[in-house]
Amino acid sequence: MTDRDPLVPALTGLLVDVVWWLKSCGDEEVDPDSAVKMMEGVGEALLQLSSDQRQRLLQVVADLAEAEQNPARREFLESFPFSIGMVEEQGNRGKAGW
Repeated sequence: MTDRDPLVPALTGLLVDVVWWLKSCGDEEVDPDSAVKMMEGVGEALLQLSSDQRQRLLQVVADLAEAEQNPARREFLESFPFSIGMVEEQGNRGKAGW
């Protein structure tokens, strides 16, 4: 996939939505241990990305957040890089935490 591939923002949005859903589910919907394992798996998969790919992903997430109309989803998109472990400090997109 290239930087201009429309699949990149679509798949990034789906990835964010899955993590958002896992974080927002109650214990009766998803076993908390399973949710944590899934989110750790996402983090581990993102660890496999090259530095350039991580930076591209961070930019796509920032672009999605900027365009998002739903305030709750926008807030989650803005916090996603920190919450998934891609940056060490919230609001610091340029400092890769991996």
